Amino acid sequence: MNPNERGPPPFPPGGFPMPPMAGFPGGPPPGFIPPPIMPPGPPMAPPFGMPPPGFGFPPGPNPVVPEIPKDSGKPPPVENDKSNGSDESKEKKVEWTEHKSPDGRTYYYNTVTKKSYWDKPDELKSPAERKLSQCPWKEYKSDSGKVYYHNVVTKESRWTIPKVLEELKAKIEEDETDKEKPEEARSTTPALPAEQNSATIPMPTSAAEVTKSTTPPPITNTKSALDQAMAATLAAISVATPPPRADEDSNSNLSIPSRTATPDPKISYKDKKEMAEAFRNLLKDKDIPSNASWEQAVKLIVNDPRYPQLKHFSDKKQVFNAYKTQRRKEEAEEQRLRAKKAKEDLEHFLMTTDKMHSTMRYYRCQETFGHLDVWKNVHDSDRREIYEDCVFNLAKREKEEGKARKKRNMKQLATILDSMTQIDHRTTWQEAQQMLLDNPNFVNDADLLGMDKEDALIVFEDHIRELEKEEEEEKEKEKKRRKRQQRKNRDAFGMLLNELHEEGKLTSMSLWVELYPIISADLRFSAMLGQSGSTPLDLFKFYVEDLKSRFHDERKIIKEILKEKGFEVEVSTTFEEFATVVCEDRRSATLDAGNVKLTYNALLEKAESREKERVKEDQRRQRKVESAFRSLLKDYDVDYTTDWSEIRDKIQGEEAFRTLSIEADRLRVFKEYQQEIEEACSHHHTRSKKAKKNKKNKKRSRSRSPTPLSPRTLRFLASLLPDLSTKE
Repeated sequence: MNPNERGPPPFPPGGFPMPPMAGFPGGPPPGFIPPPIMPPGPPMAPPFGMPPPGFGFPPGPNPVVPEIPKDSGKPPPVENDKSNGSDESKEKKVEWTEHKSPDGRTYYYNTVTKKSYWDKPDELKSPAERKLSQCPWKEYKSDSGKVYYHNVVTKESRWTIPKVLEELKAKIEEDETDKEKPEEARSTTPALPAEQNSATIPMPTSAAEVTKSTTPPPITNTKSALDQAMAATLAAISVATPPPRADEDSNSNLSIPSRTATPDPKISYKDKKEMAEAFRNLLKDKDIPSNASWEQAVKLIVNDPRYPQLKHFSDKKQVFNAYKTQRRKEEAEEQRLRAKKAKEDLEHFLMTTDKMHSTMRYYRCQETFGHLDVWKNVHDSDRREIYEDCVFNLAKREKEEGKARKKRNMKQLATILDSMTQIDHRTTWQEAQQMLLDNPNFVNDADLLGMDKEDALIVFEDHIRELEKEEEEEKEKEKKRRKRQQRKNRDAFGMLLNELHEEGKLTSMSLWVELYPIISADLRFSAMLGQSGSTPLDLFKFYVEDLKSRFHDERKIIKEILKEKGFEVEVSTTFEEFATVVCEDRRSATLDAGNVKLTYNALLEKAESREKERVKEDQRRQRKVESAFRSLLKDYDVDYTTDWSEIRDKIQGEEAFRTLSIEADRLRVFKEYQQEIEEACSHHHTRSKKAKKNKKNKKRSRSRSPTPLSPRTLRFLASLLPDLSTKE
């Protein structure tokens, strides 16, 4: 593939596995020529009179289909002023062919350069695809199928679509919509009377537009729905107006007498589109309803001078039907809006009137508000739904107001109790009630007088608890001072442990027994004795555990130091050498000596394991080489009488001889091989007899061998030995 082609991002966001790469693994490599199953030859020629695949008529006015002479045996060529200008682009498109790789992915082959590419070439891209290819943000899919976006410039990945790409896609869709509107308008051409067959009729510019002609134009929000429907109808009948006939010209000069002496002003239109627009305005001005028949509508519009301007009945009927359809939609929408407005007015009325409350029944509302228009304008089923919603909202509002009132009363009562100095922690609730009745702030507040007794008791209990807390504060001060001193003693003991750690005496491998003589001699240890809470031993254990918890992080730092220094721990590496290399780095100042030792032990174990594996691998390789050398000796029919110097000259050119590079190993293997051959020859005839004899002797010796003693029996006999020696 072309190295300049961009591939997918290195990875999707959030750690998802990256999608298939655009490189050649799994697909054709750079310069790949498709195999015979995917011939890269030129594409099939399109049918006569049709553009090649991917090509259409250029934008602009619709091509005109000229009249076909009756005697002509060939179809007339389609006129297009810009068709010759695209020959060069067509040739470039023909150079590219599309194929499928064995794994199902699509790639593109250039028949001129003989190269294959994963990405779609610019010559085959649509205008929308070209615009998207210029954006730095590209769309990909993760292995799970989730879409994410990657910026090929900043290398940034994200799950949400970037604003730049979103705006670009929206602009492309808007351009395509604007481009399709005139095509759809042209494609809805109705059947015309026979007298207009000689007029120029717009034809669809491509097969795609023929398909579009069977569907109505889309309705957008830029105009009213009625205007859009009429615009589609006008576009459908926008054909060239035929020249007037002679008899029509002669009749047009005749004037129709009217009820008044003043003749109607002469109305003229350029084309049939304006005539249809005038007829639509006539229907709209007369406010023709959607359920009116054609005969009823004609009675209302026949005397208008705009009525006869649209000559043919089929055109008038078509505009009338389109108007009725849209008028029906508008009337339904108006009815819906009126019903919605009536519901909103009723809901607002019920929520704001003073006569309505959350416990009021529906029949009571019917009796109270049934004579009002705001109630009668809504259907009964809708009224019930609105009533239920209002009752729910009123109950919610009343509940919130009750909570706010309760909160205010409790806060106000607490303020009054705080201001009454005669109340102390020994005052009872009965005494407090009498004191409150003598307080003017309490008596003059109507809300407080109507306050719930339970809420008032809760406030009083909270106030008594505060007074009791203040009474006990003095007792707590001494206790707090004692706790503060104990905390200072613990902090001082912690500083002692820090000093021992900085001096290297306390590590993650230290024991309390080892450091007790040093710790017990310090006054900070003596100050800890006798106080509650953590003991000196507990603090020592916590400190050591904290050092051990840092082991994994410090081991990473030590490995980074060794990697930067290029130092590797071998079997022969001593701890002094290891510590010297680590201490040369300034990061070692924060390391614990015990963790350094533990890291050294772990790395040394790995080195020993690697050494064992290496020895095993060498032994395995040596056995393989010796086995090949034995096979070589066997191929040359070496026996126990063959001389080494004689056979050496014959096999020194063999690969197995050179692989076993040490001469002593060659000679050793040679002698071992001769010894095996000699033993095989000497025992060839007597093997069966000796085997039977050995088997018989082994069975006999097994039957005569004593039963081994258990460990318990051996210990018992050992305990008797001193007694036996004493008796002797």
